Amino acid sequence: MPVLPGAEPYRHEGGDVGVLLCHGFTGSPQSLRPWAEYLAGHGLTVTLPLLPGHGTRWEDMQLTGWQDWYAEVDRELRALSAHCARVFVCGLSMGGALALRLAARHGDAISGVVVVNPANKVHGLSAYALPVARHLVRTTRGIASDIAKPGSVEIGYDRVPLHAAHSLRNFFRRVDGELPQVTQPLLLLHSPQDHVVPPADSARILSRVSSTDVQEILLEQSYHVATLDHDADRIFEESLAFIGRLAPSVGKEGTATGG
Repeated sequence: MPVLPGAEPYRHEGGDVGVLLCHGFTGSPQSLRPWAEYLAGHGLTVTLPLLPGHGTRWEDMQLTGWQDWYAEVDRELRALSAHCARVFVCGLSMGGALALRLAARHGDAISGVVVVNPANKVHGLSAYALPVARHLVRTTRGIASDIAKPGSVEIGYDRVPLHAAHSLRNFFRRVDGELPQVTQPLLLLHSPQDHVVPPADSARILSRVSSTDVQEILLEQSYHVATLDHDADRIFEESLAFIGRLAPSVGKEGTATGG
């Protein structure tokens, strides 16, 4: 299946500091493309992959699970690490959970983690029905485009495949158990008004990680897809400052460009 226009993966060859960006469940690289381009404009090497089953049609996602999505970002991380001296992982929503698992499993190979409205659990009574419901009903309504900014639209599926949602639930449980293994510096940005992932998920993550260098920022003007919302510029700037603090060479590479 052809990739939806705008949902293509993004890569930029920059300096020796690399950043891997992970998009969310049923979304696509489009939701993080401005962030990726901002970091690339400041001299970083950036990769933003398209997760399997995403960016085409929901029927393709029905055939994938968390192992496929995680394998893709793990592969991208290894490729990035082969070319960069320092590597950071970032993610939105489920992409935040992917980034946290990479940090838990790769340890010192990752210099820092930035997550935006990271997801930690499938909420509501429907979550408990998923093991059975996925065999009876193929999809439920979509979760894309929870954005406060008028005219800003996320490219994502208008339906959620329940087989994939069930796999996502299992993935969140696994990541939750691995959070104490996350020791890297962590920047967590989240929206108090998020109609997809409640603030409780961010609180849970902050309470479980072992990181001692932790920064929490509230995105008061945005909903779930904050990277395309009113607080997008703040996310970009804060993440660059975070990376630059931990990898000082970033501040000397092309800071007059981009942004």
